[in-house]
Amino acid sequence: MKVSYKKLWKLLIDRDMKKRDLQEVSGISSSSVAKLSKNEYVSMDVLVKVCTALNARIEDVVELIPDEDIESEDK
Repeated sequence: MKVSYKKLWKLLIDRDMKKRDLQEVSGISSSSVAKLSKNEYVSMDVLVKVCTALNARIEDVVELIPDEDIESEDK
C-alpha cells in the first residue's frame, strides 16, 4: 500500500495556498512538507495538524493506493 497526497496539493491550489503557507498555518516542519511532497509516510500527528489547519477530513488530504494500482500505472 502506498500513500498519495495529491488531494492535499489540489486542496492547496483551490485555496490559493503554497506549501510554505501550509507549513505556517499547520505548524509542521519543512521536512514534513518535503516528505508529503515525495508521497512518503508522515506521522499521524502531522496529518492531524494539516487537517486541523485546513478544516479538512483525512480523506481530503491523503489517499491509500493498493500496490497493484501502482504496478499497472508503471506499465
